[in-house]
Amino acid sequence: MKNRKYLKKYLIQILIVVIVFLISFIFISKLEYNEYKRNFNYKINGIFLLLQEKYPDITKDDLIKILNSDNSKTNILKEYGYDIEIDSLLIQNDKLNVRYNIYKVVIIGLCLVILIYLFVTSHLESDKEIDKIIRLLEKINHKNYELNIDELSEDKLSILREEIYKTTIMLKENADNSLKDKINIKNSLQDISHQLKTPLTSINIMLDNISDDPNMKVEVREEFIRHIKREMASITFLVQAILKLSRFESNTITFYPKEVSVQKIIDAVISNVSNLSDLKNICIVVDNRCKNKIKCDFKWQVEALTNILKNAIEYSHDDNKVILECNDNNLYTEFRIKDFGKGMSAEDTINIFKRFYKGENTDINKDSIGIGLSLSKAIIEKDNGQIVVESKKEKGTTFIIKYFKAKL
Repeated sequence: MKNRKYLKKYLIQILIVVIVFLISFIFISKLEYNEYKRNFNYKINGIFLLLQEKYPDITKDDLIKILNSDNSKTNILKEYGYDIEIDSLLIQNDKLNVRYNIYKVVIIGLCLVILIYLFVTSHLESDKEIDKIIRLLEKINHKNYELNIDELSEDKLSILREEIYKTTIMLKENADNSLKDKINIKNSLQDISHQLKTPLTSINIMLDNISDDPNMKVEVREEFIRHIKREMASITFLVQAILKLSRFESNTITFYPKEVSVQKIIDAVISNVSNLSDLKNICIVVDNRCKNKIKCDFKWQVEALTNILKNAIEYSHDDNKVILECNDNNLYTEFRIKDFGKGMSAEDTINIFKRFYKGENTDINKDSIGIGLSLSKAIIEKDNGQIVVESKKEKGTTFIIKYFKAKL
């Protein structure tokens, strides 16, 4: 498209030059014709008057016949005593013709100079653009992805330059993403190493105890085995959660949003935590005022809300309740999950969504590894949602999740 604009620009310039040339040429030719016609008419009248003085019987019709005859006009007029070849006015006409021919040559020359100038200028501009592109490619080869957008212009090579800029931006994004991936992998490996150290050490100690004491009581041995299984389950959950979180951070998970009823999501979430709520005798009170559907990835959002509801149950006192509310307006659908536990400090509310952050209440849930809420936040935000937390010490905690109906 821009190449067409460039071609159109130069065609218009050439067309203007040609039009100016034609107008000038026609104008000069018109001047020449008018002056020649005036001189010619004046001269014919002069010849007629001169001949009429010498030959009173000659008429204008006779003169016209002489001038229009196929015979030599010069010889016929000489017979009447007039020599056209030495007439000063006609000689003046010849000089006039020469002068106007010089004007025409000058105009043609100027037009040729302008056309040559346009041609040379266009090639010089192309050479400049090629030099810029070469310098840009040299920068890219040295992994310098800095772009100078001010250099962009609509010229002959603008399409090529634009494509190079697009490629440069893509390469820069790929380089940045690659660096982020490396950092995420490094952090994930460090986190996994740190989080696995404690359960693996515990498993190793229990296995040593079992192997070192062949006469260990069956009850004690079974208790060790239960602890080992629990630690293995914790390790499995940890690895899966970290891998999921890493995939979210590296943007390698694809969501498949569909229209899902809010009630269906609530039922699935409550089903996932029913065993834990029964174990602690926690009553889950549902206040669903939403009769509509929301567009989301059902599987992932159920997992996110399950982690939050599970967290609320784990940090609630036994024989208590957790409230799950749902409200709707023109902008978003809102879930509120409220517990009546010990609550959190201001510092905890700021850091609660950081992975492996456990806060002050670790004594309540010693098995917590501090990754569930971080994973939930990543899931919700990827599905056009938002999560915040409100908490007061000894008053409980409320998680507020909003799913926006329009893209943020």
